[in-house]
Amino acid sequence: DSLKSLFQGGLRFDASEEYLEFRFLVLNAAMITGVLFTAVFIALDWFGVNSLGWGQLLATEINCVLTAALVFVLRGRKQLYGLVSALFVVVNYATFLSALLLVVNDELRVIWFFVEVVFIYILLGLRAGVAMTVVTMASIIAINPFIAIPFSRNAMTTLLIGLGVTSTLSYVYTKRAQSFFQRMRQGMAELQELAEKDALTGLLNPRAYYDVTNRLIWLAHRTSSPYALLFVDLDHFKMINDCFGHETGDAVLAAVARTLSDHIRQSDVLGRIGGEEFSILLPDTTPEGAMSLAEKLRAAVGAIDHSSVGTELLKTTASIGIAFKQPSDQTIADIQRRADRAMYQAKVAGRNRVVAESR
Repeated sequence: DSLKSLFQGGLRFDASEEYLEFRFLVLNAAMITGVLFTAVFIALDWFGVNSLGWGQLLATEINCVLTAALVFVLRGRKQLYGLVSALFVVVNYATFLSALLLVVNDELRVIWFFVEVVFIYILLGLRAGVAMTVVTMASIIAINPFIAIPFSRNAMTTLLIGLGVTSTLSYVYTKRAQSFFQRMRQGMAELQELAEKDALTGLLNPRAYYDVTNRLIWLAHRTSSPYALLFVDLDHFKMINDCFGHETGDAVLAAVARTLSDHIRQSDVLGRIGGEEFSILLPDTTPEGAMSLAEKLRAAVGAIDHSSVGTELLKTTASIGIAFKQPSDQTIADIQRRADRAMYQAKVAGRNRVVAESR
């Protein structure tokens, strides 16, 4: 866990950022290990074990310092991923070109270009990977005549074909990885929607509704904003099920849900919290605004045409209770209890009406 936290740069990623998290881990791992191994190269040169030459030693020292700085810059700054990854690629590419020219006693120095191509595909994507492959091939061809001991024609052919194969495999892998993470993100979004939505009406289910409204109530108290809650209960719904069947009852509930949704603001939160019970939290709403909306909703529910389900004579009505913000409210349950009592008073008074709690 501590190693993963190190590579994550002290950040947390949500479910929609799976691919970003993967690339973030790769980038941090590449930079941190890069710092460690360039430090090893520098130490080996200092102790005379492996000579880089004065010019390449300086380039490697600069690489180590700049990469360490990029690790520090990226930590805790998710928004800098694109810039840091591009700078990391440029710094290392310059170091590898320098080694190609200056370290003639290392026949395997070109292997770093293969590593670079793989990382570019992962860190910067498909287009950058293809472009960098072409640039790398062109650079090697252009620089080769100026190397103290140039690569032979056969070696150049093997090198360029090897880079092409590496690039192709990296392209396929990266494209597959992107597709996998996209499907996984889409699947998780669908699962989350299923977990939050009521299957019949498409509205928020009780758990999701209470989660959202609890946060909004906390925010309203923090910003001293008004709010109100409408508790909507369909009248005589059991009789609808008994007389017309549960299939018709389900169609009525779906129609009522659509009607309520069509008459509220995007900022309002509507949920189905029981069989025929709906709850609507109205942020930034005065008591007068809540009363006006409740009457509109009551009239709209009463005007629903149910002829599409073969019940032209069926009429639906709703009793609506209203509760308003109180300083003592801690959760949605507090205000909903008062709205529920107001709705019960509407039932007692004859149904198909709006009753607000006393202010």
